[in-house]
Amino acid sequence: MKNILVIFTGGTFSMKIDETTGGAVPHFSGNDLLELMPEVKELANLTVFDFGKYPGPHITPQLMLELANKIKSFINSNNVDGIVITHGTDTLEETAYLLDLTIKTDIPIILTGSMKNSSEPDWDGPQNLKDSIYICLNPNSQKMGVLVCLNGEINAASEVTKTHTDDIETFHSLDFGALGFVQNNRVIFNRLPRKLEILETDDIEVEVDLIKCYAGMDDKFFKFSADSGAKGIVVEAMGVGNVPPKAFEGIKYAVEKGVHVVLVSRCPAGETLDIYGYPGAGKWLHQLGVIFADYLNGQKARIKFMLALGKTKNLNELKSLFEE
Repeated sequence: MKNILVIFTGGTFSMKIDETTGGAVPHFSGNDLLELMPEVKELANLTVFDFGKYPGPHITPQLMLELANKIKSFINSNNVDGIVITHGTDTLEETAYLLDLTIKTDIPIILTGSMKNSSEPDWDGPQNLKDSIYICLNPNSQKMGVLVCLNGEINAASEVTKTHTDDIETFHSLDFGALGFVQNNRVIFNRLPRKLEILETDDIEVEVDLIKCYAGMDDKFFKFSADSGAKGIVVEAMGVGNVPPKAFEGIKYAVEKGVHVVLVSRCPAGETLDIYGYPGAGKWLHQLGVIFADYLNGQKARIKFMLALGKTKNLNELKSLFEE
């Protein structure tokens, strides 16, 4: 039997209904959870590590980097054939992407979670964990980067996003579709991830803001961000990469103060391009030194930007990390 490390970080997966508040709260440790799903322990030699009992919104970039370093130490010092990480779904895609960018390994790393808590009769945690272990056991899962598996669907960490607030079919890759799926304990892959990359850095720049554009937007949020110490700003622009004229002035203000800016689209799918030339459009933003982030959404671009700024502050080097 293969040796699989299961890291529990909390999230709805670990929750049950609290009698006092009537709401779901973190409760179970990793071993407690495995006792609730004995069939999972028959699939492999499981080693449990409790990273914490964090609800998804309590996860920070610093905790993500700490988790990445912990995983590296496990890989270097133990006979590990695969790693499964349970995680709160609200920030799962961000943690998955940070791990994907920072951990260089051939073994499968799978993030999973649960949209239902253990007090609900349709708790999806056990099946998601079981599917994730089957992915680890499949030789085709090697050299695929970090993967995400919920509801039987396998997605690349760099491509997946949470699309629905409470539906179990919430995680999808909107631009390119799923890599594959798990059905009746069989793992089927249809394609490889579009892009695999590693950002080798021991540091992370957490002072990166995320600002979403809207009709009639002015410059105040950009000025506040620049004046309050931001080292980077990710802008969720309109359409293919355009902003209102007054917002452009705010971005220009930030750039002139030495703040690097990365541009994504507020649209749920599609890439950013500098194809328009009117005031506030992509041509002007690119000329200003704004970095275009390909197909990344705002939260993923922020994760990559924080790691990139931990590696370099040089504009040309930052551009090469995002645009080439």
